[in-house]
Amino acid sequence: MGENSFSRDVRLLTPTHFGNVFQDATSAPSPQLTLLAKHNQVNKARLGITIAKKRVKKAHDRNRIKRIIRESFRLNQSKLSNIDIVVIGKSGVDKLSNRELFELLEKLWKKLNRRCNAS
Repeated sequence: MGENSFSRDVRLLTPTHFGNVFQDATSAPSPQLTLLAKHNQVNKARLGITIAKKRVKKAHDRNRIKRIIRESFRLNQSKLSNIDIVVIGKSGVDKLSNRELFELLEKLWKKLNRRCNAS
């Protein structure tokens, strides 16, 4: 697999992994998404995504949003070294077009990277 793959080892899979990020996390909020991050010991960036049915009603919208988040992370993971990231979807994220969501994520990855490297 290539360097920019999205394999199992770059995903947060268990509630423990998510819980670790929620404790003492650095955040990069926007009106539609919040990114939480915490340094890890694995030497690579890992991603977890939460899009609640309460916030985004339709499954195809939740799946579209998660696909775009995963693709954006896959393309940027080399810049996000050894941090665990949880992306939380808020109300209104389903109103964004694919391009708007991708551009928002680009800004948030940069903001999160700056904040994590400063701490």
